Amino acid sequence: MKLATLNNGTRDGQLVVVSKDLTRCCAAGYIAPTLQYALDNWERVAPELEVLARDVEHEAVPCERFHERQAHSPLPRAYQWADGSAYINHVELVRQARNAEVPESFYHDPLMYQGGSDSFLPPRADIPLGDTAWGCDMEGEIAVITDDVPMGVSDADAADHIKLVMLVNDVSLRGLIPGELAKGFGFFQSKPASAFSPVAVTPDELGDAWKDSLIHRPLMVDYNGEPFGRADVGVDATFNMAQLVAHAAKTRALCAGSIIGSGTISNKGADGGPGKPVAEGGLGYSCIAEIRMIETIRDGQPSTRFMAPGDTVKVEMRDDDNHSIFGAIEQTVVEA
Repeated sequence: MKLATLNNGTRDGQLVVVSKDLTRCCAAGYIAPTLQYALDNWERVAPELEVLARDVEHEAVPCERFHERQAHSPLPRAYQWADGSAYINHVELVRQARNAEVPESFYHDPLMYQGGSDSFLPPRADIPLGDTAWGCDMEGEIAVITDDVPMGVSDADAADHIKLVMLVNDVSLRGLIPGELAKGFGFFQSKPASAFSPVAVTPDELGDAWKDSLIHRPLMVDYNGEPFGRADVGVDATFNMAQLVAHAAKTRALCAGSIIGSGTISNKGADGGPGKPVAEGGLGYSCIAEIRMIETIRDGQPSTRFMAPGDTVKVEMRDDDNHSIFGAIEQTVVEA
Protein backbone atom coordinates (compact mmCIF):
# COMPACT_ATOMS: atom_id res chain seq x y z
CA MET A 1 0.00 0.00 0.00
CA LYS A 2 0.94 3.64 -0.38
CA LEU A 3 0.66 6.15 2.46
CA ALA A 4 1.06 9.91 2.61
CA THR A 5 0.65 12.73 5.10
CA LEU A 6 -1.33 15.76 3.99
CA ASN A 7 -0.37 19.13 5.42
CA ASN A 8 -3.51 20.11 7.34
CA GLY A 9 -1.90 22.84 9.43
CA THR A 10 -0.90 20.59 12.32
CA ARG A 11 2.64 19.44 13.10
CA ASP A 12 2.03 15.80 12.19
CA GLY A 13 -0.51 16.21 9.39
CA GLN A 14 -3.28 13.85 8.31
CA LEU A 15 -2.64 10.26 7.24
CA VAL A 16 -4.15 9.23 3.90
CA VAL A 17 -4.05 6.06 1.83
CA VAL A 18 -3.04 6.78 -1.77
CA SER A 19 -3.99 4.89 -4.92
CA LYS A 20 -1.25 2.99 -6.75
CA ASP A 21 -1.25 5.55 -9.58
CA LEU A 22 -0.99 8.44 -7.08
CA THR A 23 -4.14 10.11 -8.40
CA ARG A 24 -6.56 9.56 -5.49
CA CYS A 25 -6.44 9.38 -1.70
CA CYS A 26 -8.71 8.63 1.21
CA ALA A 27 -8.40 9.95 4.75
CA ALA A 28 -7.43 7.21 7.20
CA GLY A 29 -8.15 9.12 10.39
CA TYR A 30 -10.73 6.64 11.67
CA ILE A 31 -7.97 3.99 11.57
CA ALA A 32 -4.90 6.07 12.39
CA PRO A 33 -4.86 9.87 12.59
CA THR A 34 -1.14 10.11 11.79
CA LEU A 35 1.54 7.89 10.30
CA GLN A 36 3.37 7.81 13.63
CA TYR A 37 0.21 6.45 15.29
CA ALA A 38 0.02 3.77 12.61
CA LEU A 39 3.64 2.77 13.16
CA ASP A 40 3.19 2.69 16.94
CA ASN A 41 0.29 0.26 16.44
CA TRP A 42 1.40 -1.38 13.19
CA GLU A 43 0.41 -4.97 13.95
CA ARG A 44 -3.19 -3.94 14.59
CA VAL A 45 -3.48 -0.99 12.22
CA ALA A 46 -1.70 -2.23 9.08
CA PRO A 47 -4.37 -4.84 8.16
CA GLU A 48 -7.07 -2.17 8.41
CA LEU A 49 -5.06 0.20 6.24
CA GLU A 50 -4.57 -2.60 3.70
CA VAL A 51 -8.35 -3.06 3.49
CA LEU A 52 -8.77 0.66 2.94
CA ALA A 53 -6.04 0.58 0.27
CA ARG A 54 -7.96 -2.12 -1.61
CA ASP A 55 -11.15 -0.08 -1.33
CA VAL A 56 -9.34 2.98 -2.68
CA GLU A 57 -8.05 0.95 -5.60
CA HIS A 58 -11.52 -0.36 -6.42
CA GLU A 59 -13.08 3.09 -5.86
CA ALA A 60 -15.30 1.54 -3.22
CA VAL A 61 -14.87 4.47 -0.80
CA PRO A 62 -15.14 8.23 -1.29
CA CYS A 63 -11.80 9.61 -2.44
CA GLU A 64 -10.36 12.99 -3.26
CA ARG A 65 -7.73 14.02 -5.75
CA PHE A 66 -4.20 13.45 -4.41
CA HIS A 67 -2.00 16.50 -4.97
CA GLU A 68 1.67 15.93 -4.23
CA ARG A 69 2.17 19.62 -3.49
CA GLN A 70 -0.22 19.26 -0.53
CA ALA A 71 1.79 16.42 0.98
CA HIS A 72 4.27 16.77 3.76
CA SER A 73 7.14 14.33 4.15
CA PRO A 74 5.41 11.06 5.23
CA LEU A 75 6.69 11.69 8.75
CA PRO A 76 6.84 15.49 9.16
CA ARG A 77 9.01 14.83 12.23
CA ALA A 78 10.40 11.61 13.60
CA TYR A 79 11.85 10.18 16.78
CA GLN A 80 14.96 9.13 14.87
CA TRP A 81 16.69 9.93 11.57
CA ALA A 82 19.97 8.08 11.06
CA ASP A 83 21.70 8.13 7.69
CA GLY A 84 24.15 5.44 6.66
CA SER A 85 26.61 5.05 3.81
CA ALA A 86 25.68 1.92 1.90
CA TYR A 87 27.62 2.88 -1.23
CA ILE A 88 31.35 2.72 -0.53
CA ASN A 89 32.04 3.81 -4.11
CA HIS A 90 30.99 7.29 -2.97
CA VAL A 91 33.37 7.13 0.01
CA GLU A 92 36.19 5.78 -2.18
CA LEU A 93 35.92 8.76 -4.54
CA VAL A 94 35.96 11.24 -1.66
CA ARG A 95 39.04 9.56 -0.18
CA GLN A 96 40.80 9.27 -3.53
CA ALA A 97 40.32 12.98 -4.18
CA ARG A 98 42.09 13.63 -0.86
CA ASN A 99 44.80 11.04 -1.58
CA ALA A 100 43.58 9.07 1.42
CA GLU A 101 42.92 5.34 1.70
CA VAL A 102 39.56 3.92 2.72
CA PRO A 103 39.92 2.12 6.06
CA GLU A 104 39.33 -1.61 5.69
CA SER A 105 36.65 -1.48 8.38
CA PHE A 106 34.42 0.64 6.13
CA TYR A 107 33.69 -2.48 4.04
CA HIS A 108 32.10 -4.40 6.91
CA ASP A 109 31.19 -1.72 9.46
CA PRO A 110 28.79 0.90 8.00
CA LEU A 111 29.24 4.63 8.46
CA MET A 112 26.23 6.31 10.07
CA TYR A 113 25.37 9.68 11.54
CA GLN A 114 22.35 10.84 13.54
CA GLY A 115 20.61 13.70 11.76
CA GLY A 116 18.07 16.25 12.93
CA SER A 117 14.60 14.73 12.95
CA ASP A 118 12.51 17.35 14.75
CA SER A 119 11.43 18.89 11.45
CA PHE A 120 11.64 17.72 7.83
CA LEU A 121 10.98 19.77 4.72
CA PRO A 122 7.87 18.95 2.66
CA PRO A 123 8.82 17.37 -0.68
CA ARG A 124 7.87 20.53 -2.62
CA ALA A 125 9.26 23.04 -0.12
CA ASP A 126 12.13 25.41 -0.87
CA ILE A 127 15.60 24.73 0.51
CA PRO A 128 16.60 27.80 2.55
CA LEU A 129 20.28 28.71 2.23
CA GLY A 130 21.95 31.33 4.38
CA ASP A 131 25.23 31.59 2.47
CA THR A 132 26.40 30.09 -0.85
CA ALA A 133 29.82 29.62 0.78
CA TRP A 134 28.23 26.86 2.83
CA GLY A 135 28.31 24.67 -0.29
CA CYS A 136 24.71 23.48 -0.59
CA ASP A 137 24.39 20.01 -2.09
CA MET A 138 21.56 17.56 -2.70
CA GLU A 139 21.93 13.84 -1.97
CA GLY A 140 19.55 11.40 -3.64
CA GLU A 141 18.92 8.42 -1.37
CA ILE A 142 16.34 5.91 -0.26
CA ALA A 143 15.20 5.42 3.32
CA VAL A 144 13.17 2.94 5.32
CA ILE A 145 10.85 3.44 8.28
CA THR A 146 10.78 0.78 10.99
CA ASP A 147 8.45 -0.42 13.68
CA ASP A 148 9.93 -1.14 17.12
CA VAL A 149 13.34 -2.77 16.60
CA PRO A 150 14.96 -4.67 19.51
CA MET A 151 18.55 -3.98 20.48
CA GLY A 152 21.00 -6.45 18.93
CA VAL A 153 18.66 -7.52 16.13
CA SER A 154 20.21 -9.70 13.42
CA ASP A 155 20.43 -8.59 9.80
CA ALA A 156 17.82 -11.20 8.81
CA ASP A 157 15.37 -10.20 11.52
CA ALA A 158 15.96 -6.49 10.86
CA ALA A 159 14.45 -6.97 7.39
CA ASP A 160 11.10 -7.85 8.99
CA HIS A 161 11.09 -4.54 10.87
CA ILE A 162 11.20 -2.48 7.64
CA LYS A 163 7.60 -1.34 7.21
CA LEU A 164 7.85 1.49 4.68
CA VAL A 165 10.24 2.71 2.00
CA MET A 166 10.63 6.24 0.61
CA LEU A 167 13.03 8.54 -1.23
CA VAL A 168 15.22 11.25 0.30
CA ASN A 169 16.90 14.49 -0.61
CA ASP A 170 19.44 14.69 2.19
CA VAL A 171 20.60 18.31 2.04
CA SER A 172 24.27 18.79 2.93
CA LEU A 173 26.33 21.93 3.43
CA ARG A 174 29.68 20.72 2.13
CA GLY A 175 31.54 23.90 3.04
CA LEU A 176 30.75 23.39 6.72
CA ILE A 177 31.50 19.67 6.91
CA PRO A 178 35.34 19.78 7.14
CA GLY A 179 35.32 22.20 10.05
CA GLU A 180 32.75 20.18 11.95
CA LEU A 181 34.53 16.87 11.37
CA ALA A 182 37.81 18.43 12.45
CA LYS A 183 36.28 18.93 15.89
CA GLY A 184 35.94 15.15 16.16
CA PHE A 185 32.29 15.34 17.16
CA GLY A 186 30.37 14.77 13.92
CA PHE A 187 27.82 16.66 11.82
CA PHE A 188 25.38 19.25 13.10
CA GLN A 189 25.24 22.62 11.32
CA SER A 190 26.32 20.98 8.05
CA LYS A 191 23.19 18.81 8.00
CA PRO A 192 20.05 21.00 7.77
CA ALA A 193 16.50 19.69 7.28
CA SER A 194 16.06 16.94 4.68
CA ALA A 195 12.99 16.17 2.53
CA PHE A 196 11.33 12.83 1.81
CA SER A 197 9.10 11.71 -1.05
CA PRO A 198 5.38 12.58 -0.94
CA VAL A 199 4.52 8.89 -0.58
CA ALA A 200 5.95 6.02 1.47
CA VAL A 201 5.22 2.48 0.29
CA THR A 202 5.23 -0.94 1.90
CA PRO A 203 8.00 -3.19 0.54
CA ASP A 204 5.48 -5.58 -1.06
CA GLU A 205 4.21 -2.68 -3.17
CA LEU A 206 7.56 -2.72 -4.99
CA GLY A 207 7.11 -6.33 -6.15
CA ASP A 208 10.22 -7.94 -7.63
CA ALA A 209 12.05 -4.61 -7.43
CA TRP A 210 12.37 -5.10 -3.64
CA LYS A 211 15.00 -7.80 -3.19
CA ASP A 212 17.58 -8.38 -0.47
CA SER A 213 16.31 -5.28 1.36
CA LEU A 214 17.12 -2.95 -1.54
CA ILE A 215 15.15 -1.41 -4.39
CA HIS A 216 16.48 -2.61 -7.72
CA ARG A 217 15.58 0.43 -9.80
CA PRO A 218 17.32 3.62 -10.92
CA LEU A 219 17.01 6.72 -8.77
CA MET A 220 16.29 9.68 -11.03
CA VAL A 221 17.97 12.92 -9.95
CA ASP A 222 17.43 15.98 -12.14
CA TYR A 223 19.36 19.20 -11.55
CA ASN A 224 18.05 22.44 -13.06
CA GLY A 225 15.76 20.45 -15.33
CA GLU A 226 18.47 18.19 -16.77
CA PRO A 227 19.20 14.52 -15.98
CA PHE A 228 21.98 14.46 -13.39
CA GLY A 229 21.82 10.98 -11.87
CA ARG A 230 20.35 7.63 -12.88
CA ALA A 231 22.26 5.32 -10.50
CA ASP A 232 20.64 1.96 -9.77
CA VAL A 233 19.89 1.54 -6.07
CA GLY A 234 20.39 -2.22 -6.29
CA VAL A 235 23.88 -2.01 -7.81
CA ASP A 236 27.22 -1.45 -6.03
CA ALA A 237 25.66 -1.39 -2.56
CA THR A 238 28.12 -2.56 0.09
CA PHE A 239 25.29 -2.82 2.64
CA ASN A 240 21.55 -3.30 2.29
CA MET A 241 18.89 -1.53 4.32
CA ALA A 242 18.40 -4.41 6.76
CA GLN A 243 22.11 -4.33 7.58
CA LEU A 244 21.91 -0.60 8.21
CA VAL A 245 18.90 -1.07 10.51
CA ALA A 246 20.77 -3.77 12.42
CA HIS A 247 23.82 -1.52 12.67
CA ALA A 248 21.70 1.29 14.13
CA ALA A 249 20.18 -1.13 16.65
CA LYS A 250 23.45 -2.73 17.77
CA THR A 251 23.59 -0.95 21.13
CA ARG A 252 20.07 0.46 21.48
CA ALA A 253 16.51 -0.39 20.57
CA LEU A 254 14.88 1.70 17.83
CA CYS A 255 11.38 2.98 18.43
CA ALA A 256 8.62 2.76 15.85
CA GLY A 257 8.95 5.57 13.34
CA SER A 258 12.74 5.44 13.14
CA ILE A 259 14.03 6.43 9.70
CA ILE A 260 17.22 4.87 8.37
CA GLY A 261 18.80 6.27 5.19
CA SER A 262 20.99 4.59 2.60
CA GLY A 263 23.41 7.44 2.03
CA THR A 264 24.08 8.79 -1.47
CA ILE A 265 23.28 6.26 -4.21
CA SER A 266 26.49 5.76 -6.18
CA ASN A 267 27.42 3.41 -9.03
CA LYS A 268 30.80 2.70 -10.55
CA GLY A 269 31.40 3.29 -14.22
CA ALA A 270 31.03 0.48 -16.76
CA ASP A 271 34.80 -0.04 -16.64
CA GLY A 272 34.83 -0.26 -12.85
CA GLY A 273 36.20 3.26 -12.49
CA PRO A 274 34.47 6.53 -11.64
CA GLY A 275 31.10 6.98 -13.31
CA LYS A 276 30.43 9.33 -16.21
CA PRO A 277 27.83 12.10 -16.49
CA VAL A 278 24.43 11.16 -17.94
CA ALA A 279 25.14 13.45 -20.92
CA GLU A 280 28.16 11.27 -21.73
CA GLY A 281 26.23 8.00 -21.57
CA GLY A 282 26.94 7.26 -17.91
CA LEU A 283 24.62 6.87 -14.94
CA GLY A 284 25.65 10.21 -13.50
CA TYR A 285 25.63 11.14 -9.85
CA SER A 286 23.20 11.53 -6.96
CA CYS A 287 25.03 14.51 -5.47
CA ILE A 288 27.23 17.34 -6.69
CA ALA A 289 30.10 16.39 -4.40
CA GLU A 290 30.68 13.18 -6.35
CA ILE A 291 31.24 14.86 -9.72
CA ARG A 292 33.46 17.41 -7.96
CA MET A 293 35.57 14.56 -6.56
CA ILE A 294 35.91 13.05 -10.04
CA GLU A 295 36.91 16.44 -11.44
CA THR A 296 39.49 16.80 -8.68
CA ILE A 297 40.94 13.35 -9.41
CA ARG A 298 41.03 14.08 -13.15
CA ASP A 299 41.91 17.79 -13.28
CA GLY A 300 43.38 18.56 -9.89
CA GLN A 301 40.45 20.78 -8.92
CA PRO A 302 36.63 20.78 -9.13
CA SER A 303 34.79 22.84 -11.73
CA THR A 304 31.12 22.13 -10.93
CA ARG A 305 29.77 24.59 -8.37
CA PHE A 306 27.45 23.76 -5.50
CA MET A 307 23.82 24.90 -5.46
CA ALA A 308 22.81 28.55 -5.29
CA PRO A 309 19.46 30.35 -5.00
CA GLY A 310 17.34 29.57 -8.06
CA ASP A 311 18.79 26.09 -8.61
CA THR A 312 16.31 23.21 -8.63
CA VAL A 313 16.51 19.50 -7.81
CA LYS A 314 14.06 16.70 -8.51
CA VAL A 315 14.30 13.17 -7.05
CA GLU A 316 11.98 10.44 -8.33
CA MET A 317 11.72 6.74 -9.15
CA ARG A 318 9.55 5.15 -11.85
CA ASP A 319 8.22 1.64 -12.49
CA ASP A 320 8.38 -0.43 -15.67
CA ASP A 321 5.42 1.50 -17.09
CA ASN A 322 7.14 4.81 -16.37
CA HIS A 323 4.73 5.65 -13.56
CA SER A 324 6.04 7.46 -10.50
CA ILE A 325 6.22 5.13 -7.51
CA PHE A 326 6.75 7.56 -4.62
CA GLY A 327 5.87 10.87 -6.22
CA ALA A 328 8.60 13.44 -6.71
CA ILE A 329 10.72 15.57 -4.43
CA GLU A 330 10.95 18.91 -6.24
CA GLN A 331 12.79 21.73 -4.49
CA THR A 332 14.28 25.13 -5.26
CA VAL A 333 17.12 26.71 -3.34
CA VAL A 334 16.19 30.14 -1.96
CA GLU A 335 17.92 32.75 0.16
CA ALA A 336 17.13 32.17 3.84
